[in-house]
Amino acid sequence: MKRAIYPGSFDPCTLGHLDIIKRAANMVDELVVGVLINKAKTPLFSPEYRVSMLKEVTKDIPNVKVESFEGLLADFARQKDANIIVRGLRIVTDFEFELQVAQTNRMLNSDLETIFLTTSLEYSYLSSTTVRETAAFGGDISKFVPPELVDTINEKVAAKFKEDKNE
Repeated sequence: MKRAIYPGSFDPCTLGHLDIIKRAANMVDELVVGVLINKAKTPLFSPEYRVSMLKEVTKDIPNVKVESFEGLLADFARQKDANIIVRGLRIVTDFEFELQVAQTNRMLNSDLETIFLTTSLEYSYLSSTTVRETAAFGGDISKFVPPELVDTINEKVAAKFKEDKNE
């Protein structure tokens, strides 16, 4: 069985992420979307909520599983018996960073191969940061995220903005 992992923070999930998930799922028997728990960052959404958002938007893709993980991706891949890592590339500067990560993962787990998928042109500008910043200033994020996530993201960003303003 060909099992791959598409790791990321997905804070929040964007249409670009969903595009990569759908395309990668067509290439493998099973795709594990791994939501990274990074203690060095303060995400907008909890890991559990990011997992639930991704499960909602991928529920119609039968070979996709979503779960969170901590620690090294190479170790998570070993635990999941996956030997393929999927990464999306939006712009050329992404490649330098992603190549370094891919080589490090390969050194940590020699069974791992990394596949880079270039982002569809319509999403090449898009990032979770863009979504959060647009929502924070009251912009329309409906062209950036799956429709079922728009209200949730706007509510969470508004609450966070209000909380930060009161501090």
